Amino acid sequence: MKRFIRIIPVLICAFSLYAKDTIELVESIPVETTLDNPNIRNTSEVWLEMIQGAKKSLDFGEFYISHKEGEALEPILEAVYQAADRGVNIRFVVDGNMYKTYPETVDKLEKYKNIAVHIYHLNDITGGVLHAKYFIVDGKELFLGSQNFDWRALKHIHELGIRLSHEKSVSFYQEIFNLDWKLSEKNADIENILRTLEQSDELAEFEVSSDKYGEMTIIPTASNPSIIFHRPNWDETQMIRLIDSANKSLRLQFLSYSPLSRGEWYETLDFALRRAAARGVDVKMILSDWNFYAPPIEYIKSLHAIPNVEIKFSTIPEASEGYIGFARVEHCKFIVADDQAFWLGTSNASKSYFYKGRNLGIVIENEKISKQVSEIFSKSWDSDYCHQVDLCKEYKRKKTSE
Repeated sequence: MKRFIRIIPVLICAFSLYAKDTIELVESIPVETTLDNPNIRNTSEVWLEMIQGAKKSLDFGEFYISHKEGEALEPILEAVYQAADRGVNIRFVVDGNMYKTYPETVDKLEKYKNIAVHIYHLNDITGGVLHAKYFIVDGKELFLGSQNFDWRALKHIHELGIRLSHEKSVSFYQEIFNLDWKLSEKNADIENILRTLEQSDELAEFEVSSDKYGEMTIIPTASNPSIIFHRPNWDETQMIRLIDSANKSLRLQFLSYSPLSRGEWYETLDFALRRAAARGVDVKMILSDWNFYAPPIEYIKSLHAIPNVEIKFSTIPEASEGYIGFARVEHCKFIVADDQAFWLGTSNASKSYFYKGRNLGIVIENEKISKQVSEIFSKSWDSDYCHQVDLCKEYKRKKTSE
């Protein structure tokens, strides 16, 4: 398998595991659409299987929890309560800002036996939010993806995530969770925790072998750089490395894209895409129709206008049951380079996700699974829901709230 050139020199930690099906792509499909990939299991099924299989611990790092009675998150929450009943130790960390919007289920979980909850006021520490969406089973198995712990993410939003069973890789994310657990404790000594945080210039990298995909390299990623253990595993570093490695094609998908956000200019990702296009790489990107406002729309048009770049907006039609706020949208977040490697994560394409918030991701170097991610991209790209950016059109901002 072709290996990719590293941008910065680092020491490499390599570990091996020979196990069956150590990794699995997992999707959520908006009901009443044609986006389903029959060979990829849906999020609800995988979440239930993982939670029901927990024997000792479940650790959830979630942007927020949104439950509607009778809807898709209900059996997931019931599985969590059942796990607590059989003695599994359960911890939730949820973002402090979003807790104000969705407190009900969090408060109920906190009162249940064997379940502990921390409200993470990361905004007070780094100016960002806990935007990650992941959970860890028994310290050995990980789910990570664009799926929030939200009934809509299971039924009305296009999402892509990954299930990983590889204890040494998962330990990277477990360390992150444990750090956030400490930082989110009431009366935590934040200054001391950050002062004593040991950061390394060693790249955390793992060699894995699975029956389904064969040999692969896994590089866990995280943001922001002030609260990670391995500096080379920063999301931005690995995403730019991946983009700069591309010789033929790049396929990208995000909810949102903006080099200017909240008054801050962020050229790193935008310039990397322009460099790729300039050297002849075929760059295609899908963005959601939540970008129909200034300044993002102007930068998107600017990028789309250059040779070798093509951008499409995705518009998912309303469900037959009527309008649903914060739903019916493309929410996947990934980059595929040359069908050889990909990054999948929880960050959107603007500065705050990489520099202020807590986000997680994963880079996988393996042709077979990378092609599978590209096929998911192509299904959306070729669908009736995607339309090419019109440089002459005046886009009107779409209603997204409830």
